[in-house]
Amino acid sequence: MPTRAVRQVGMMLRLGWNGAVGIVYPPSCIGCQAATGEAQALCPACWSGIGFIERPYCERLGTPFAVDLGEGLVSPAAIADPPVFARARAVCRFDGTARELVHRLKYGDRTDLASTLGRMMAQAGRDLTCDAGLIVPVPLHRTRLWSRRFNQAAVLAQVVARQARVPLAPMALSRVKRTHQQVGLTRAQRADNLQGAFKVHPEARAQVEGRRILLVDDVLTTGSTANAAARALLRAGASAVDILTFARVVTDGS
Repeated sequence: MPTRAVRQVGMMLRLGWNGAVGIVYPPSCIGCQAATGEAQALCPACWSGIGFIERPYCERLGTPFAVDLGEGLVSPAAIADPPVFARARAVCRFDGTARELVHRLKYGDRTDLASTLGRMMAQAGRDLTCDAGLIVPVPLHRTRLWSRRFNQAAVLAQVVARQARVPLAPMALSRVKRTHQQVGLTRAQRADNLQGAFKVHPEARAQVEGRRILLVDDVLTTGSTANAAARALLRAGASAVDILTFARVVTDGS
């Protein structure tokens, strides 16, 4: 059978299988389980419950501005306390539907959500992925990885790297210090808690050196974790570090 005919038969079989699966397991919203037109999608209600972050926003922190004053602006927060990383981008605010999706991925073993969230991240972070030479997930300490069984940042980074066609180095950065939970800590306490927490593996230095690194995580809060991880990568020779997350905390002072 000619190669083209084989491909056509294979395509027909896949379509038939997908159709059968769709009948037995109708596609549903990843947020509320309501019926949707396609798998791994959001229904209109959940989609409208996401606070998407779009321009105008601070070019450093990625936090939204209330009014558009032109491109390339930096927020007062970024000027007063410049981050170690160069730029941050996020799909949306960390509230409502977005918070629920992150919690399901992170604590509910819903690794299937990474496919949708990762694709949204790749879209929102196009200006970062275009400049990136390597994608690195923010790592978990081995004890936390053991208890959680997977690193949500790593599964998101895998999707982003595949979508953006940028090399992925999942083991380049390690968390060598077991830190306390960041929830409830002040900004200064968070920074102190993360002091010396990250380290680039010696064998990964050749990958990192001279490259612009894109750090991937699920949520950006105060930026303490991103700063600590970025500092370790810069010390290992990275030319610059950007960070891309699915959600970020946005406050009036951001």
